[in-house]
Amino acid sequence: MLPPLKGFRFPRELVAYAVWAYHRFALSTADVEDLLAERGVTVSREAIRLWVNRFGTQFASCIRRDRPGAADNWHIDEVVVAINGVNHWLWRAVDANGDVLDILVQPRRNAKAAKRFLKRLIARFGEPRVVTDKLRSYIKPIRDLTPDADHRAHKGLNNRIEGSHRPTRKREKIIGRFKSPRQAQRFLAAHDQINVVFRPRRYRLSAT
Repeated sequence: MLPPLKGFRFPRELVAYAVWAYHRFALSTADVEDLLAERGVTVSREAIRLWVNRFGTQFASCIRRDRPGAADNWHIDEVVVAINGVNHWLWRAVDANGDVLDILVQPRRNAKAAKRFLKRLIARFGEPRVVTDKLRSYIKPIRDLTPDADHRAHKGLNNRIEGSHRPTRKREKIIGRFKSPRQAQRFLAAHDQINVVFRPRRYRLSAT
């Protein structure tokens, strides 16, 4: 269920559609402006930018709250993101269904950063049954925080999460580099949730 939007002349369904289209198809605000204009709705790109920044996090929270429980088989990976000209690491975890569990933007890619992200995941989802990654920095944090988990450190087993980085790369090309870690965290946390709405679950589709 979408949150109420007070003080806006456009219905929340229209706002939600604009925010969803912006995230789902890696559109610019100008693209969304044109998309709405084709449907007879006149909205400036500045207004759309406001909607994305103001309501993206709220919509993402609703999506996260209403989705089914996460699987206990996790895949974790890290990818570089440029923030104001400085490389940071975007830590991302997905479950066996390919749903993004959480992301965390951090300046380092080491055991301390791995432990911080793992603690965050466990606090939200409980202890996993299986953790798959390709970073040796996870060995000690996993042993300390979730000793009963089956830890599989092998790049070839982590293909499920590799595809989850592609929407981030597409979005970076549209908006350019992020200005701050806080902006990147806020935007990408919303983007990962909204991007998958209405996305076909390919692993559940029958060939017949």
